[in-house]
Amino acid sequence: MQTRRFAAIDIGTVTSRMLVADVDDTGIHTLDREYGITNLGEGVDATGMLKPEAIDRVEAKIREYLDTLKTFKTPEHPEIPIIAMATSASRDASNADEFVGRLRSLGIELTVIPGEREAGLSFAGATAAFPGETLMVVDVGGGSSELVVGKAGEEPLMVHSFNIGCRRVTERFFHSDPPMADEVAAADSWMRAEFQWYFDEMRERGIVLDRMVAVAGTATSVVSMHKEMAVYDSSQVHGAPVSKAVLAEMRDRMLGMTVEQRRHIVGLDPDRAPVIAAGMVILCAIVDLAGTDGYTTSEADILDGIVMDAARG
Repeated sequence: MQTRRFAAIDIGTVTSRMLVADVDDTGIHTLDREYGITNLGEGVDATGMLKPEAIDRVEAKIREYLDTLKTFKTPEHPEIPIIAMATSASRDASNADEFVGRLRSLGIELTVIPGEREAGLSFAGATAAFPGETLMVVDVGGGSSELVVGKAGEEPLMVHSFNIGCRRVTERFFHSDPPMADEVAAADSWMRAEFQWYFDEMRERGIVLDRMVAVAGTATSVVSMHKEMAVYDSSQVHGAPVSKAVLAEMRDRMLGMTVEQRRHIVGLDPDRAPVIAAGMVILCAIVDLAGTDGYTTSEADILDGIVMDAARG
């Protein structure tokens, strides 16, 4: 198989990210990963609309990514296909067409994908490193959380996207800073009731997990904060185990701090400070309901799944 070069862009409720990678017979080879907190979904849960300033933030970040992408063009790869997908905030917003049009003006055709498609791509990207294992892949996003169960390398057995994300929970429940105990309890009770049927069905079908794999910013931030990474090191994050006890300890620490205090934590992107506590409450609830001892962190996620899918096309 000839080496082919792709760029995948994932525009979520909180972050906008890009992966540049080569694909050959041996798999995906990462050339560059870019990440920025753009908060496209700010206020969407309440208004159902993308704010003009949020669209502006994403457009500015995508322009940066396009400039970066030019540096990866070579005589062997004069053109790099860009596959751009948007998730929860864009699904929920009544003015998503305006956003799609804005990116089209940059030469990017944005596809707003349904939650189940998002979940399937995350599963494909995250499970390649665990052949033969029965896995649950958890992607806690800003507007939604995806749960996918299946055997690595096969079609998933159970796929669902829940409208439970760290920005949505923060805006809906956390009105105090730091959140009051009753606000946290209300959020936790609501999300567990929403998640419960999925875990009931999993057990009814006799599915036994070998491992939980967690992707995206909440899961990776737990590792970088626990290891006090002044400079984020993906090689220390990818594959790192996180115990249930460590996760609960980090959650309680985040819930006891104001947003401003969280901004100064070593290992946490300051722009993630407003939503990280809610993200950890969600992740803790999922670990509890799944009955696992914790999770394995993966840097491979939906971006890798998008590239794999494009290479097959």
